[in-house]
Amino acid sequence: MTREEKATVIEDLTTQLAENANIYLADISGLDAMTTSNLRRACFKANIKLSVVKNTLLAKAMEVSDKEFGELPEVLKGNTSLMLAETGNAPAKLIKSFRKKSDRPLLKGAFIEEAIYIGDENLETLVNIKSKEEVIGDIIGLLQSPAKNVISGLKSGGGKLAGILKTLSEK
Repeated sequence: MTREEKATVIEDLTTQLAENANIYLADISGLDAMTTSNLRRACFKANIKLSVVKNTLLAKAMEVSDKEFGELPEVLKGNTSLMLAETGNAPAKLIKSFRKKSDRPLLKGAFIEEAIYIGDENLETLVNIKSKEEVIGDIIGLLQSPAKNVISGLKSGGGKLAGILKTLSEK
């Protein structure tokens, strides 16, 4: 690989790192061709971009990136695959489901919305991270609950002011 080709790859990786808030580093070495194909297909269906990267080039891209990757470059040893997704927990869920049949992929580390996770032991934590849409849904549900209580209280009070006040005071 020439210097120009390396520079192009580093530039492309830097752009990918800048455009994605959810970055996973995984080890998929040891997977046979069929399993690797199934993993790639599952990534495509889950809207996760999977690519095998050269550690030195990814380390340089992290170095010149505007983001602070902390200890993440230290896990760049051996086989490294880059998983990029819009949803923070999508790659973790995919890795977990894939591990039911195989011991790979292994999670090396992740960068989720500026939080850094190092090591495979963080997989369950990453699976449980809620997406922005899930958090917004939870907040809306919590906000609707008191309003529903007030409305049901108004209806059960019979429409009279004394009944409404009594029902609301009980709630």
